[in-house]
Amino acid sequence: MEQVNWFDRKFDFSTTQNIMPALIERLEGTPVRLREKMRRIDPLHYVIQPGGKWSMLEHIGHLADLEPLWQGRLDDILKGEKELRPTDLSNTKTTEAHHNDKSLAALLNTFEQLRQKTLASLRLLKDEDVFKSALHPRLKTPMRTMDLFTFVAEHDDHHLVKITEIEHSGL
Repeated sequence: MEQVNWFDRKFDFSTTQNIMPALIERLEGTPVRLREKMRRIDPLHYVIQPGGKWSMLEHIGHLADLEPLWQGRLDDILKGEKELRPTDLSNTKTTEAHHNDKSLAALLNTFEQLRQKTLASLRLLKDEDVFKSALHPRLKTPMRTMDLFTFVAEHDDHHLVKITEIEHSGL
């Protein structure tokens, strides 16, 4: 089964229910799922770049690289900004970070620490904060706080799938 390219994904942010508690739980689980996934993979495979694409370590590093963006976008929404801050669509930060030169433990720890900071902010939200919104610069659609973190959870899963694809690619 082939995964849809991230930039081709379409998102439905139509729910009117406050799903933030479940999203917080899901986001909190990503570092745990990632650690468990990597525990069963031969470390010699961590830096393999199938077809010249990102390695497992680069996917993990990318998740950590983007966590400050998610934190900043939360701040944008809470401050009443009209539009969310943009991201670097070419992922320069990840490309230049040399994640393959880092240890798995260091990458996982960095991601987990950054994610814990995000979660701490999310746990402070009031119900009305969950429904505040700003325009997403690429999707050109309003994104509420809970939509943003649905997007983040989907982004996490996208990269977990990429790691699984590398694992099962017949290295």
